[in-house]
Amino acid sequence: MKISRILQRKSGEIASVAPDRSIPDVVAILCERDIGAVIVLDEAQQMAGIVSERDIVRALDEHGPDLSGLTAADLMTREVKHCAPEEDINHVMRVMTDGRFRHLPILDDGRLVGIISIGDAVRARIEELEREREALQHYIAG
Repeated sequence: MKISRILQRKSGEIASVAPDRSIPDVVAILCERDIGAVIVLDEAQQMAGIVSERDIVRALDEHGPDLSGLTAADLMTREVKHCAPEEDINHVMRVMTDGRFRHLPILDDGRLVGIISIGDAVRARIEELEREREALQHYIAG
């Protein structure tokens, strides 16, 4: 299954923030949308980084409970792995597993077109396996 197919099922809205957005605001967005990461976009609307729950937990360990003085730019991962819409779900799952992260931006010719979570990837793979199982059952029965 290609990533483009998974993106078609998603809302199309990409949670993003400006680099100067406060961490309490980022946390509020994560909670409000029930998501695990936001993309940080620069003034030109290009991906500058990503802030995940893990980045926030690490900041809590390093800075203590008051993160109000920090911004998305302070915590974001700047070297963000990404993939293209034509990538296969198995490749994406391998990249996420090897990199030990749960959110992968999708870029098409350098333009951000979506983000895939590990939950999206697992759900798509389970659906793919279920279709294969059904096809095999029909083949055996028929």
